[in-house]
Amino acid sequence: MSLARVYSRARVGVDSPLVIVETHISNGLPALNIVGLPEAAVRESKDRVRSAIMMSKFEFPTKRITINLAPADLPKEGGRYDLAIAVSILAASGQLGKLELDAFEFVGELALSGDIRGIPGLLPSAIAAANVQRQLILPKDNQQEAALVESNHLAAVHLTQVTSFLMKQSFLNQCIAEPIERKLTQYKDMADVKGQYQARRALEVAAAGGHNLLFIGPPGTGKTMLASRLPGIMPSMTDAESLAVASVQSVSGRKMGADWFWQERPFRSPHHSSSAAALVGGGSVPKPGEISLAHCGVLFLDELPEFDRKVLEVLREPLENGEIHLSRARGQVCYPARFQLVAAMNASNEAYQGDDYYASRASQSYLRKLSAPFLDRIDLHVEVPPLPSNILVNADEIGEDSASIRIRVEQAVARQRERQACLNAQLNGRQLEAICALNDSDRAFMQGALDKLGLSARAYHRVLKVALTLSDLNQSAAVERRHLMESLAYRKMEQKLAKVIGQS
Repeated sequence: MSLARVYSRARVGVDSPLVIVETHISNGLPALNIVGLPEAAVRESKDRVRSAIMMSKFEFPTKRITINLAPADLPKEGGRYDLAIAVSILAASGQLGKLELDAFEFVGELALSGDIRGIPGLLPSAIAAANVQRQLILPKDNQQEAALVESNHLAAVHLTQVTSFLMKQSFLNQCIAEPIERKLTQYKDMADVKGQYQARRALEVAAAGGHNLLFIGPPGTGKTMLASRLPGIMPSMTDAESLAVASVQSVSGRKMGADWFWQERPFRSPHHSSSAAALVGGGSVPKPGEISLAHCGVLFLDELPEFDRKVLEVLREPLENGEIHLSRARGQVCYPARFQLVAAMNASNEAYQGDDYYASRASQSYLRKLSAPFLDRIDLHVEVPPLPSNILVNADEIGEDSASIRIRVEQAVARQRERQACLNAQLNGRQLEAICALNDSDRAFMQGALDKLGLSARAYHRVLKVALTLSDLNQSAAVERRHLMESLAYRKMEQKLAKVIGQS
């Protein structure tokens, strides 16, 4: 046959749209043309494919070869199409005999010797191929990622293995997860934290409901120490969350086993000198930023006011929507960004001044770097005061360990997943009010609190979400007044901060 059609997969964010590789061979001067919006690396594949075919003891056709990568309006980048192009040329030239290729998809970069090299971002392709019930033939270097998908995908190390399999002369091994030698991350223990009972309680609430958290206090009171212990008390990820996290890590080019692990929540802590593009993602071909790399995990921003204000403002939409849309000249990409924000900050860049710490001129100037709309999206505002000296020097002062706290968190999360299939922080307004169902007395109480504190509608819903999490932690049948009161207590700093930054 002079025409062959082979399936492959592109990479667009965490999606992997289908690409049809069509190859036509006709008489004429020897030439190989690739059309369909190929980038430089794709156009260069003709030289890699020619050498790989010849080194595999096949004949490269000395005719006019036209290769179309459809759809034509989808940009194609990288060497991921090499294997599909090589198979299509061999099929179109009749060197593989009569083949049925509709049940397979091919991705992989070819070396000049015919070896198949691994590619970044393979996991979304493996998921997409499994969804349409096709077998993906992929590089063995990527089989660790492909094994995360329940499918019968196949791994190969050389072009001749693929052609022999297609001609039914041999078999290819299914993708299997190889043992990983590196140990799982050993999270720091909450037992190391002395005192700070309100901050410890806030961490437990944040972990149980997926809430955003802000620690405020003088230097050296344990804010960073507390935040670094949050991953150790967070609930286990579901399989769907683990696969979503793995897809982002795969697209970012991080190698499974060396840089990240299946079912381990990410913890990202970018420096305060980071740019907006570093946080949300960017580039001519948009890549995921810190908020996407922290998907289903924690984004920790230490020294919050030291971040540029414009950088912090770009977090407002992802905090609400759980995703980030990046528009560039070469296309639009959407990355997931359902992260849990934990921030720590001093109230001033000067020494601690006691009771008037927040009222000093230096403190007011420092805190004005933050905006009220940004603070409004943080559920828990917790003051972390200096520790009394008797607690600090007491060697017998040992707090509750992370394992005990995590048991309560897991129980609360189990209630949420059974009731609404998501964490409380992800509930919309209608779902939240239907689940909370406050009585007349509690509604009147909340109305008075809203008027007194001047909370926005967004803040009101966040108070209800935190109260619902408190109810789940206490295994209560419904949200009670005590839960509402404790939830409102986590907004005390908001009014003080709003006055300082001139927004109240």
